[in-house]
Amino acid sequence: MNKDHQSPVPHQVIRAAVLTVSDRCAAGIAEDTAGPAVAEVLVDGLGARVSWTGVVPDEPEVISRTLRDLAERELDLLATVGGTGCGPRDLTPEATRAVITREVPGLAEAMRAASARSTPHALLQRGLCGVRGATLILNLPGSPKAAVENLTVVLPALPHAVQLLRGNTTHPETEATDNVSL
Repeated sequence: MNKDHQSPVPHQVIRAAVLTVSDRCAAGIAEDTAGPAVAEVLVDGLGARVSWTGVVPDEPEVISRTLRDLAERELDLLATVGGTGCGPRDLTPEATRAVITREVPGLAEAMRAASARSTPHALLQRGLCGVRGATLILNLPGSPKAAVENLTVVLPALPHAVQLLRGNTTHPETEATDNVSL
């Protein structure tokens, strides 16, 4: 169930994709509810344009290939949903690590810390966040509730991260005072 939504997007709009990783959803046994919930948060909370959504099985090679293909589409943000626990088929972090060039550990740490206030199970969440090219990749848990909660925690940092990845490395809050004559 890959959905491509191709139409021009203003450059200031965050271009995003959501990849659900689930054997059951990929086989049509279960309905993907977490992916659409994440897409909704990206649109409503970030004003992002979700240009692609899809589901793949918990197969590391398929996950990695899909992440690489999506990053080549010049997306700003790619959220994966699922496969971040300790189960034998939870291999999204490993597949992501094979694709990213740099980790952004603060995002994953913030998500786990916030979730741990609600449930000790959050400490078993192994998701990571990182960069491939100019695309930020976030691993979110597979439960709709946990995925939305984790994404919401880091949402305020995402616009600045996207600007940095687009090459805008100025920091307006400090540059305003740097030019002041004393």
